[in-house]
Amino acid sequence: MNRRHWDRLGNGGLTFTELGFGAAPLGNLYKAITDAEADAVLGRAWDLGVRYFDTAPLYGLGLSETRLNRFLRDKPRADYVLSTKIGRLLRRCEAGEERDCIGKFFDVPARKEVYDYTYDGVMRSLEISLERLGVDRIDILFAHDLDIFNHGSQQALDAKLSELMAGGYKALVELRDQGVITAFGAGVNEWQPCQWMTERGDFDLFLLAGRYTLLEQEALESFLPLARERGIGIIIGGPYNSGVLATGPRPGAFYNYDPAPQHILDRVALIEAVCNRHEVRMVDAAFQFPLRHPAVVSVIPGGQGVAEVEANLKAATAVIPKALWAELKSAGLMREDAPV
Repeated sequence: MNRRHWDRLGNGGLTFTELGFGAAPLGNLYKAITDAEADAVLGRAWDLGVRYFDTAPLYGLGLSETRLNRFLRDKPRADYVLSTKIGRLLRRCEAGEERDCIGKFFDVPARKEVYDYTYDGVMRSLEISLERLGVDRIDILFAHDLDIFNHGSQQALDAKLSELMAGGYKALVELRDQGVITAFGAGVNEWQPCQWMTERGDFDLFLLAGRYTLLEQEALESFLPLARERGIGIIIGGPYNSGVLATGPRPGAFYNYDPAPQHILDRVALIEAVCNRHEVRMVDAAFQFPLRHPAVVSVIPGGQGVAEVEANLKAATAVIPKALWAELKSAGLMREDAPV
């Protein structure tokens, strides 16, 4: 398994496997899996060399973190990198109250999400995550879902960003300065908030989901060059844009968590045709593409079954001919300034 070292602050930094493990599926995302199935998936990922695991309180309303606890309990803490997130606290449901995330996470604790990016919210979230995960330290804390996709409007997002910078950011800096965490950043679905935060704070890493892929490279306009200049590491989530770059442009294919619109299906069909001409699986090219950017330290597709984990490794180790990238650029299907 190829590894990439990040050390922006001169504090020893962190070493990531290029293939990481996005643990949202461990929270019964879209379908329930058993504890044994979750253990099997994690075990296979570990056996294949994966040593970066990302989770969050949101994933399964705590279930993902507790399942990682059981698996990581006997693993030497220095052998892996672990990230989780702040920004949501979970409270138990009152009698007769419906839990959150129905239809997204199945067979999970009855909890309600409470957005909280304040100083106290960060400290409380970290303490609870340490308990759920059963570890003494977490390597990276990401402020979770500071984007319009989750908060609904620019005005609402601006309020949450201001809340973070006025309170939670100070907590994150303190935790890093004290060595409680090695690094902090944000895990979001849009690159624009990442740039906003980079311009106003001392952030280390960003987990960018679905916004720097074979299908989308708008982040090259300004954010990724800025991240490179500042030594900020980028972790790519959603390298398949929620599925369409893995399944191809079939009816019902998902893009950005919803059924893909026709214009996305049409563009993916053109990308797939180029891949076919070079005898490359599109899913392999989709995984490999973001790793060409010098700021990217890891790519973390999800995996709910052992077969998916093995497929991710196959994509991570595929060899992509340079001619494929060249044709995508000449056909106008990839930005000319995309590093390949």
